[in-house]
Amino acid sequence: MRFAKNRLRTTAVTAVAAAMGAAALTALPTTASAAADGLSVQYRTSATGASADQAEPWFKVTNTGTASVQLSGVKIRYYFKADSASASYRFACSWAVKGCANVTGTFGTLANPTATADRYLEIGFTSGAGSLAPGADTGDMQLRFHQSTWAPLNQSDDYSFGAARTSYGDWSKVTTQLSGTTVWGTAPAGNEPTDPPTDPPTDPPADGAALFDDFNYSSHTDPKISANGWSVRANSGGPGVPGATWAPENVTFASAGGNSIMNLETSTAGTAGSTEHTEILTRAMKFKNGTYAARVKFSDAPKYGPDGDRLVQTFFTINDLKAPLADDYAEYDFEYLPNGGWGEPANILYTTSWETYQADPWVAVNQHSESRQSYAGWHDLVLTIDNSTIKYYVDGQLFGTHDAAYLPERPMSINFNQWLIDLAGQTSTTARAYDQQVDYVLHVKDQVLTPAQVAAKVTAYRGAGTTFQDTVPSS
Repeated sequence: MRFAKNRLRTTAVTAVAAAMGAAALTALPTTASAAADGLSVQYRTSATGASADQAEPWFKVTNTGTASVQLSGVKIRYYFKADSASASYRFACSWAVKGCANVTGTFGTLANPTATADRYLEIGFTSGAGSLAPGADTGDMQLRFHQSTWAPLNQSDDYSFGAARTSYGDWSKVTTQLSGTTVWGTAPAGNEPTDPPTDPPTDPPADGAALFDDFNYSSHTDPKISANGWSVRANSGGPGVPGATWAPENVTFASAGGNSIMNLETSTAGTAGSTEHTEILTRAMKFKNGTYAARVKFSDAPKYGPDGDRLVQTFFTINDLKAPLADDYAEYDFEYLPNGGWGEPANILYTTSWETYQADPWVAVNQHSESRQSYAGWHDLVLTIDNSTIKYYVDGQLFGTHDAAYLPERPMSINFNQWLIDLAGQTSTTARAYDQQVDYVLHVKDQVLTPAQVAAKVTAYRGAGTTFQDTVPSS
């Protein structure tokens, strides 16, 4: 489980109660059979009881087509009924022929719940899983999931559960997508695909109050930064390594590919005194519903020095916690951990929606999605908030959908920061530094934009030569 953070709260060091939630991708297109160019899925369970401490769906995927299939384009969904409305779940891979490091698991919420399914576990693959030749299969994937509290699961009302399936066999109660097209299985009723699919509009949306910044500045001391409403952090405090400093001079700007790029450098030589974090944030907390977007470059490796630090690279919105467990707190995060941390051994991307928290003793009320794979490189990150849901997109694909219980009550600031959780991941005293880069940021007030519309709006700003605009009224 992950340790929670934000720039205002102290660092949590032991207990973790972050609720892994029903963070959703869109409802999967549902009814399909094995196609000529497609896949088949075999299933078995080693947890056969109606009540169990964890579910154990094991899978084999076979390429039934005539061409090789890249496993990174394959998604499998196992559907189940949550044990309570507030239940949260954790995924684990016990063993896989393709390697557990190459198998991902995320939880989602169905758009149209049924008596036997309102959640799903989606299994995916990293590029390291390779491909399947025609007729080949993945071999065993011994998977499991459990409630974050380890409360017993009731499997008897789970759509995809088969108590009698103690050996592998074809199983149509899981669905599989190949490059976005359903090629196997039948999902719970009411979650059928749109046929034909409806493509979202790509024209820029109508004008509305918006913040756009291309980060076209000369240095952290450029007076335009403050004039445009930003603050480059210099004050001490959490999150991260106690005693570390927040170094404004490590926020720099350069030109790349015809665009201005902001760079956040975080460095350390293995001691608190040598550790320098970076952050830039809007001074105003005036952003609430609507669309938030940024193009961000995450880094797996340091720019110099030994690798291995437990680093957090972020894009998020936040307001202040007025009291422990205050119900008007809000925070929405993209957090990439290239070297793991918070109990994770390797790279992982989180999106998290916060309702509230308490620092001591630690209590967290949130919902999050996760993907265990490398996200090194440039990524388009989009967050949308309306009156019913919070949605996170990565590179145009829906990464997570979070519930109305986590909607913001008050406006927030917009932030980017990069910091070290601790110094235990890499204990060397050799100097090293890591970069996180940002191309642009966009917020459109009270409008939910598709990723395609975000791209069109950014293109329109740049085509007009606009490097900064802020028409969002003060809250």
